[in-house]
Amino acid sequence: MSDLKRTPLYPEFEKAGAKTVDFGGWEMPVQFSSIIEEHKATRGTAGLFDVSHMGEIYVEGPESEAFLQKMLTNDVSKLTPNRAQYTIMCYENGGTVDDLLIYKLAEQKYLLVVNAANTEKDFKWLKDNLSEEATVENHSHHYVQLAIQGPKAEMILQRLTETDLSEIKFFRFKQDVSFEGVEHKALVSRTGYTGEDGFEIYLDQESGQALWQSIVKTGEKDGLQPVGLGARDTLRFEANLALYGQELSSEITPVEAGLSFAVKTNKEADFIGKEVLKKQKEEGPARKLVGIEMIDKGIPRHGYPVFVEDEQVGFITSGTQSPTLDKRIGLALLPVAFTSEGQEVVVQVRKRKLRAKVVPTPFYKRS
Repeated sequence: MSDLKRTPLYPEFEKAGAKTVDFGGWEMPVQFSSIIEEHKATRGTAGLFDVSHMGEIYVEGPESEAFLQKMLTNDVSKLTPNRAQYTIMCYENGGTVDDLLIYKLAEQKYLLVVNAANTEKDFKWLKDNLSEEATVENHSHHYVQLAIQGPKAEMILQRLTETDLSEIKFFRFKQDVSFEGVEHKALVSRTGYTGEDGFEIYLDQESGQALWQSIVKTGEKDGLQPVGLGARDTLRFEANLALYGQELSSEITPVEAGLSFAVKTNKEADFIGKEVLKKQKEEGPARKLVGIEMIDKGIPRHGYPVFVEDEQVGFITSGTQSPTLDKRIGLALLPVAFTSEGQEVVVQVRKRKLRAKVVPTPFYKRS
């Protein structure tokens, strides 16, 4: 795996004996102990994630808001400094370029946090569509990004900073946060990808290891564990959080994926894909993403075909044996006619055709 990119935290994975895999060209830890153990630690106490492979793109300038309104489905004009927003970038056909977080750092200054494998594509897409008075710069190599997630995340992180973390509300953030024994200041946002409370922390890559070590040390007595990509995926899946390349793609629109809340077709600004998405919102899409639970024994996996009466009608986008619920569950993209709760379908699991039924999502919601 020598040609793969590594985050500044790679030495910490080596030290911990983590099992690494090729993830979109990055050598990343899939697990430190076991996927189930790390999943349960995050749900029960806290998990620490390295997400430094994510991309960070700055958009600045007098017409930066107008440019982003054209590029993104959500309403950027609703942001004020120190607020974040989940949003989507689409093609003219309504298909998805990427889903991302946007942070308003100051007037006329925004940070876009994009999916790792899409960073170069997104950067090019933004540059290719830039006609406004704004600049687009890829700052991904400057950052490490850590996520601490779980019911004890705030308590653990609070021990390392004098900033009152309880003041940071959901989808808000603070800049210039200092951590004990860490040289550079950080941006700390109350966001995450697990369905739990917690924070995502952006700081200079040179300070990444120091902060990682501090969090691991201070959280050890509470049961905090470092978490790999395996549990990150099962956690986000249970909470029904989309994964690009599975629930979203150039062929799947955000409306089909159940993300209409982030598609503001009533905003004045025209955005790329608006016409198609407006029609889908008004008339309803022809197909949509639903939760399924297996009736027969078998696990639905990404790409498995779904049948109704011997006719293939759709496919599984994600699926697993849920560590929290101990059920075999999946997400399937199906024609609307087959998406009512309780609808029986058949999933082809390798050579076997197994029964499943449509169930509500999210599968897991923290109490």
